[in-house]
This record gives sequence, structure tokens and C-alpha cells, in this order.
Amino acid sequence: MVTRVLALAAAGLLVAACQTMTPEERRARDESTCASYGFRRGTDAFAACLQRIDLDRRAEARAFRYRSDAMLWGWDRPVIIERRVIVRR
Repeated sequence: MVTRVLALAAAGLLVAACQTMTPEERRARDESTCASYGFRRGTDAFAACLQRIDLDRRAEARAFRYRSDAMLWGWDRPVIIERRVIVRR
């Protein structure tokens, strides 16, 4: 019984984690974030706040892609380049 409840809870958390936000929901959340910082809607400062949030989101996405590519191709390890030199006496 306990195992079944835990499995159901885990499945529920997994499904909840897979939900994505619509662009409208993301925009509303970003606007409420900027408003909570004290920016007023319709001002240049509010627009700059929204832009910064969007740029941060894009930078995080690029960093995630880079980390994923690095792990996939082995770029996360140092590269050792070796050139042997033969010295004759």
C-alpha cells in the first residue's frame, strides 16, 4: 500500500515537472516580476526589465545547450596535445 502511494506521488511529480508554460503565461509572470521590483507598466524601465529577463533566459538556454554538447562530445574534459621531439646527441 505504501509503495503504491509513493509510486503515485512520484508519477504525479513527474507529470507536474513536464508541464511547460505558454508564452502568455511566461509574459504574465515576467510582468508581475518586474512590477514586484517597483517598475511601472508602460515605462522604459519596465520594458528594460522585461528585456533583461528575456536575455537572461536565453543565456541560460545557451549555457545549457553548451553543457549538453560538451558532455555529449567529451568537451568537458581537458584536451592534451602531445608532440614528441627526438633529441640526438
